[in-house]
Amino acid sequence: MSELVSGFEPFYNDDSKLLILGSFPSVKSRQQSFYYGNPQNSFWEILSTFFGQLLPSTVQEKKEFLTLNKIALWDIVTECEIVGSADSTIKNYKIADLERLLGNCPVQKIILNGGTAYKIFLKRYKDIGVPYIKLPSTSPANARRDDEEWYSELRTTFM
Repeated sequence: MSELVSGFEPFYNDDSKLLILGSFPSVKSRQQSFYYGNPQNSFWEILSTFFGQLLPSTVQEKKEFLTLNKIALWDIVTECEIVGSADSTIKNYKIADLERLLGNCPVQKIILNGGTAYKIFLKRYKDIGVPYIKLPSTSPANARRDDEEWYSELRTTFM
């Protein structure tokens, strides 16, 4: 059975230049009250490897990591009915107000973490005026993930 669940507020600061948009927080993320809380999700591993920094483990370390590296995080869905963590069960959702975030920081690129985030993003923001790209989901449910796609896209933003 699905239930109406709220996601998180965006995490960003005045100099965030990359926005990474997921679909909606997993159960484990919701338990921790922060993004990508499932240790099986490769999100934090990919970023820490790319930046050559220690893997952040606490919410505070993750926030410091994001701030240091000028990364904003949010989910394209801010509220929805969902069963567990399965994107395929998302329904009756509200879409994030990206203009609000983009008005507060100089985002130069948006990375959409997976197909569900990309599909929902396109419904409202296909002409947003900020370059965007869909990358393979970092979710443990995605067995065909290729980290090199992430590294390549991160290089075009940060190097």
